[in-house]
Amino acid sequence: MTQLRVAQVADLLGVSGDTVRRLVTSGVLLSGGQDPSGRVTVTGESVAAYARSRSEAGSEGARVSARNRIEGIVTEVKVDGVMAQVEVAAGRFRLTSLMTRDAAEEMRLAPGVPATVVVKATNAIVELGEISDEQ
Repeated sequence: MTQLRVAQVADLLGVSGDTVRRLVTSGVLLSGGQDPSGRVTVTGESVAAYARSRSEAGSEGARVSARNRIEGIVTEVKVDGVMAQVEVAAGRFRLTSLMTRDAAEEMRLAPGVPATVVVKATNAIVELGEISDEQ
């Protein structure tokens, strides 16, 4: 069973460590005990279930076939001719969208504007990071 430290869970969920500890205390996230260094851990399965419930709640009422909805804030808009390149920061991730200049202007996209990036891809690659310790 995968065990994650509080700081890792906070980073994955985009919340503070205090929020993760409150979620463990309230039973929303399941404690995995302590790691060899004595730090509190959380089960990877409970983090996945919580993340899934948050993403499902965020897509209620959506009338779009794409299910990958990532909330962030516009950090940059580059306009060149008829095209615009819009960069959105979502937690520690940077997402870039190419669209028509007209669409960017109609949406009034500019740095500081909250935005949701909707992604529908025919190919997605899953990569294991350094937090995927098997125990």
